[in-house]
Amino acid sequence: MTETVGTTAADLVGAPRPGLRVERVYTTAGVHPYDEVTWEHRDVVMTNWRDGSVNFEQRGVEFPDFWSVNATNIVTSKYFRGAVGTPVRESSLRQLIDRVVLTYVAAGVKHGYFATDEDAEVFSHELTWMLLHQVFSFNSPVWFNVGTSSPQQVSACFILAVDDTMDSILNWYKEEGLIFKGGSGAGLNLSRIRSSKELLSSGGTASGPVSFMRGADASAGTIKSGGATRRAAKMVVLDVDHPDVEEFIETKAREEAKIRVLRDAGFDMDLGGSDITSVQYQNANNSVRVSDEFMHAVESDGRFGLRSRTTGEVIDRVGAKDLFRKLAKAAWDCADPGIQYDDTINAWHTCPESGRITASNPCSEYMHLDNSSCNLASLNLMKFLAADGTFDAETFAKAVEIVITAMDISICFADFPTEPIADTTRKFRQLGIGYANIGALLMATGHAYDSDGGRALAAAITSLMTGTAYRRSAELAGVVGAFEGYARNADAHQRVMRKHAAANDLIRTYHANDAAVQKVATREWQAALAVGARNGWRNAQASVLAPTGTIGLMMDCDTTGIEPDLALVKFKKLVGGGSMQIVNQTVPRALTALGYQGEQVEAIVEYIAEHGHVVDAPGLRPEHYEVFDCAMGERSIAPMGHVRMMAAVQPFISGAISKTVNMPESASVEEVEEIYFEGWKLGLKALAIYRDNCKVGQPLSAGKGAKASAKAEPEKVVEYRPVRKRLPKKRPSQTISFTVGGAEGYLHAGSYPDDGLGEVFVKLGKQGSTLAGVMDAFSMSISVGLQYGIPLEFYVSKFQNLRFEPAGMTDDPDVRIATSVLDYLFRRLALDYLPYDKRAQLGIFTADERTAQVAADYGSSSDVDLEGLRTSVDATPRAEIESSPRPATSEAHSSTELLELHLGKAADAPLCMTCGTKMRPAGSCYVCEGCGSTSGCS
Repeated sequence: MTETVGTTAADLVGAPRPGLRVERVYTTAGVHPYDEVTWEHRDVVMTNWRDGSVNFEQRGVEFPDFWSVNATNIVTSKYFRGAVGTPVRESSLRQLIDRVVLTYVAAGVKHGYFATDEDAEVFSHELTWMLLHQVFSFNSPVWFNVGTSSPQQVSACFILAVDDTMDSILNWYKEEGLIFKGGSGAGLNLSRIRSSKELLSSGGTASGPVSFMRGADASAGTIKSGGATRRAAKMVVLDVDHPDVEEFIETKAREEAKIRVLRDAGFDMDLGGSDITSVQYQNANNSVRVSDEFMHAVESDGRFGLRSRTTGEVIDRVGAKDLFRKLAKAAWDCADPGIQYDDTINAWHTCPESGRITASNPCSEYMHLDNSSCNLASLNLMKFLAADGTFDAETFAKAVEIVITAMDISICFADFPTEPIADTTRKFRQLGIGYANIGALLMATGHAYDSDGGRALAAAITSLMTGTAYRRSAELAGVVGAFEGYARNADAHQRVMRKHAAANDLIRTYHANDAAVQKVATREWQAALAVGARNGWRNAQASVLAPTGTIGLMMDCDTTGIEPDLALVKFKKLVGGGSMQIVNQTVPRALTALGYQGEQVEAIVEYIAEHGHVVDAPGLRPEHYEVFDCAMGERSIAPMGHVRMMAAVQPFISGAISKTVNMPESASVEEVEEIYFEGWKLGLKALAIYRDNCKVGQPLSAGKGAKASAKAEPEKVVEYRPVRKRLPKKRPSQTISFTVGGAEGYLHAGSYPDDGLGEVFVKLGKQGSTLAGVMDAFSMSISVGLQYGIPLEFYVSKFQNLRFEPAGMTDDPDVRIATSVLDYLFRRLALDYLPYDKRAQLGIFTADERTAQVAADYGSSSDVDLEGLRTSVDATPRAEIESSPRPATSEAHSSTELLELHLGKAADAPLCMTCGTKMRPAGSCYVCEGCGSTSGCS
């Protein structure tokens, strides 16, 4: 833990400086954090699975042995600096962490943050340990820029300003472009621009803000296609009383209708398609900023005035309910616009004397003054969950102290894209500490995401985080001074602090866990108020809940931001290459927390591995189903459940929450209205929805080739049927005798002359017995399926690992143990008839191949690392044996695609523009599990 000390004579040699005293939390005196872990060298080779091309390759990189393959790949490809293949290229996680941490510590010493050099060293070690052990992560710009020769940009989120002049509008285009070029996102409010219903000083009619959005949209699209690693991320906001608000609301819905017409005419309108660029307004998220006055008018079905931008007079009146319906209908049509609640946002504003909050960043979590920025960092909540299921609130508070101190130091040396942003950020020092893995934490502790207990624990943790952050901010103000804008806004800032503390007192706890966390949070808020009243605060803003896309993967988090788990079945990359399907390892922990015994846990996990959900799982009580509800799947969380979770934590966030509420395709416009209306009543600051399949411009993996001919010819209805390819009278075959668990049998396999398995017959049991008859019928059905074109690998993926008697040892040197006769038979067929690459995906190898892999990876047999062997070849780790994983088919390359296979339908997620893998949701953005690219700012 850290504390402040009094002022002393700083110029005396060896005397303590006024500053922070830092105590050790994770580290040991005299031992560097790097010396406490086991390091290993790995090869990172990342390919585009669609065409096999290599996107990135760097061999011999150094990482701790407990870092996953995915985290290693993402950090190496995204964050290591220097040209690949040159001596200056970073090749170790040590170099990356040192580059960042040593820059922070040097700036902290320079600007008087630490009492002594020893405190600076302890701070350096603690920060290093936490990053090394994935306790938290800074946002991506820190890893990109800090400690390099590039500008030291540390912020991911920006808010711009535009006025009602042509100079300001053209400057908007320029500033936005500079931010996009740096890989960050920006948002702004266009409500100052006069409407198309108003006159210019020259006497002509104004164009209106929507017309100027076209130019900005084209600019964003151009910069994206010019080589950026992700799509331009931007937010455009318009006030509900702007005379052009109706045009703004319907802008993207009209474009979506255009997309449908063009698609039906045969044009390529998929995301990234050759013809999609002709559609406008697709590079921004749109949001309408509504006031309490408007929402009350909706509630009472009253009229609402639209006001001139130049005079403020009402120039038109509309039915509030009708306008609200148009807003909901447009969101139902195409997911835009979202909604922002202006009066709620500004009621929690710490600096109203310096200006209103009018806009947000693209993901809607950062909300503060115009021309400002925010740097983010997020904590991995699962790192604070003890083995007994309790949340370690005291250690969490100490971790928040370290992280928020580092974040504030970064502003001392940071560079910014424009001078107005630099000036505002340095004067108000906005920070955005947050967290990831709340969904996994709730499941692991036996809480349903949509439950009173789950919301209470999430609220208590969020309150503790922000309370500790503001307490530390007040202590920093006593050491290095309050933020420059504090004096002018002192009363408002203190009022908002009291609102946060009062909300903490209103948390209703349900279990010992959330009660214990809330008790520590109460202590922190009391200290924050007391120290802040004396010193002021160092930061105008402390916390947000960001998407944590790329950095969530870097920390090996199961869930991002405030999101629940995507699905119970995951897609995991293996050390030796390839991948496999596993059950989320939070599931066994949750079952144990709910009181299930070992054999029950094993049976339930095996069922989930097969079916992808918990419905009718053996031994699982129906009242526990809700604990395993996910964002998608058989039992998906109801839309209002997401809204209620956001409402539970919003009073404890300085900014807002990046989250999109997913709704089923069958949802009605009235349900969208209800979501938006309840968001206002529950005190949210912003909200966005996405209805499944509401957008046409989604990535499709096939079907584009037929579009060209569709333009020239009338549509033809063609019925496709499978054709049976019979074996010739004379065909090659082999017969194998086998023994499984003492049961003897024979496998006859016949092939086509041009290669490929075409029939199988199995003799098992006495002639005329039930077993022999069943095996004959089974053999005939498999044979006919093969002749109709069903791939052998499909059968292998379905039948390997089936468990029933007889099972056990075999007499086959390549398949030493089988869980059933069918498990053995299809493993044997895979070894004989499938190529190596397909078998590698299924985890099936011959004895010689396993021996060769061991020799290549580990040298002599005496040096074999058994744990490494289990994760790279046929033998699976114990935790994964317990979860009875089913190998992923060749059609899945991410968790989203794996979920699609279980659901039997496509998920509305874009393909990664870097590696082609289907992305998964992360807040209001998307993140690629393959390479870490995101569609927004994180």
